[in-house]
Order: sequence, then C-alpha cells, then structure tokens
Amino acid sequence: MTPLDHGTAVAAETARFVAAVRQADPALPVPGCPGWTLADLVRHTGSVQRWFTVLLRQRIQEPPRSRDVDLRLPERPEDYPAWLAEAAEQAAAAFAEGDLDAPMWAWGADQHARFWVRRMLFETLVHRVDAERALGLEPEIDPALAADGVDEFLTNLPFAAFFAPATAELRAENRTVRFARTDGEGDWLVRLRPDGFGLDHADTDTEADATVRATAAELLLMLYGRLDRDTAGVELSGDQELLAHWFAHSSF
Repeated sequence: MTPLDHGTAVAAETARFVAAVRQADPALPVPGCPGWTLADLVRHTGSVQRWFTVLLRQRIQEPPRSRDVDLRLPERPEDYPAWLAEAAEQAAAAFAEGDLDAPMWAWGADQHARFWVRRMLFETLVHRVDAERALGLEPEIDPALAADGVDEFLTNLPFAAFFAPATAELRAENRTVRFARTDGEGDWLVRLRPDGFGLDHADTDTEADATVRATAAELLLMLYGRLDRDTAGVELSGDQELLAHWFAHSSF
C-alpha cells in the first residue's frame, strides 16, 4: 500500500463531488462522459460505491454471480447528491468494519479487500472531475493522489480485458512506453510483449520507445481519456505510432 489513506480520500472526494452538484441542474450534459447528464454521473458513482460496499461486506472469494444491489435510488434526480453522500457514509462504515488487508477476490492485481477501496477512490475522483468540468469549474487534484491514481490504473489495466476488450490489442514485440511525472517522483514503464503488457518495475533506466511527460494530474486524466495528448505542457517523445496505438486501445 501507499502512505495514502484511500478510505479517507474516498470520503473527501465524494464530499467535493456532492458540493459541486448539490445545486446544479441534473439535466446538464457531461462532456467527459458523452451522452450522460449530471444525474447519470451521480447515479453511476453512487451505484458503484454501493456495489463495492456490498462486495467488501461479503468478502467474496470468487467472481460475483450477480450485481443485484438494493440501490434505494430516489425518484427525483434532485435528491441524487444526498443519496451519493449516503453511499460514501455506507462505504466508510464498511472500511471500518473489517480488515482491508484481508484476502479477497478482485478483478485486478491486488487480491485483498483494499483493492476495492483504492478502485472506489479513483472512480469517484475522476467522476468528480467530470462533474466540475461540466459546471465550468477548474478541478484540482492532489499531486500525490494523482500519482497513486496513475499507478493504480497502469497496475490494473492488464486485467481489465473482460470489460475493456480493446486492451487485448496492447501487444508488441518488446516495445516500451514510459509515463514520467514532471511535478515530483513518479515513473512508470509499460512493456508491450507478444503475449500482453504490464508494468516493468525492474527496468528503470532503459530509454523507452515512447515517452509521455506531464504532471501527475495530467497523466491521470490522459490515461482516463479526459485530457488530450496535445495539451500545452504535455511532452510526447519517441514513437508516435506506438503512443497512438496505446491511447487507442487503453480505454478504461
């Protein structure tokens, strides 16, 4: 685990999300999620939090056979923000009730309960950014949190093919893409192999075939498709076709 308290961060990110949308028009379009309104965004985030909370309380040891959850969704979209706040409260109770280092099934690399807390955090954070941008606000992301989000994304992406099938195309004959943070420590080398791809934690010195340099927040938003690669301040070097291939097939 990182020194970050993911559970506390879930609560803080949800509170910021709720504060942004509480008085907003639920029908407002969300550019970061084409076809969605703010109501859709809040409903999705609250549903995910409740679903993960159920999984945590059950401490499942194998893939769930059903995703049926009593969402208790309000009839009026205007009541969704309070409903989202309630979801975070339920999640916090689940975090406190059990050992988050306990073994548990997860779809990603970390087969422990803590996986779901970290995953909930970045699901919430990215959609909080979506909401604020839809409202014309300039989102702020804590740099340490953003760096942790980059690591979480790249660590788990190789396991995401069952819901992100395009990632199966991220194969090559030993090609590398480096994501380098410019506002602090953080360097992630992804190696594409004939049989798949993943982070190469051992190789920190080899010059990559392609490199993306940006702040931690910019890297995070690029990985989630919320920031264009030609944004001012983002530096791309090396094999541009390889970078285009990566971003075309790494949607999460």
